[in-house]
Amino acid sequence: MITIEDFQKLDIRIGTIKSAERLEDSKRLLKLTVDFGDETRTILAGISKTVEDPETLVGKQSPFLFNLEPKELAGVTSEGMMLCASSDDAPVMLSPVTEVKPGSQIS
Repeated sequence: MITIEDFQKLDIRIGTIKSAERLEDSKRLLKLTVDFGDETRTILAGISKTVEDPETLVGKQSPFLFNLEPKELAGVTSEGMMLCASSDDAPVMLSPVTEVKPGSQIS
């Protein structure tokens, strides 16, 4: 269990995917360029096995953990984390029902 104060530390925002590509050095990671309105970030997402064609993600929106410390994976710095559901141990992308302004916060 966490407290409401713990939850309030999480900065979760909706981002719009501007580009998506497979990484040669990884079987599970996709390299995403994500628009958050006032800035664009590179985020690596472990959804490669459930996405046949990464180009189909362009223009889609999803929630991202925005205030996660950057981390280098497969030679690329990831500046956040895509939030996904898990179905049969496979990540499933989440998306708002209607389009929202990039950078909108989840509260």
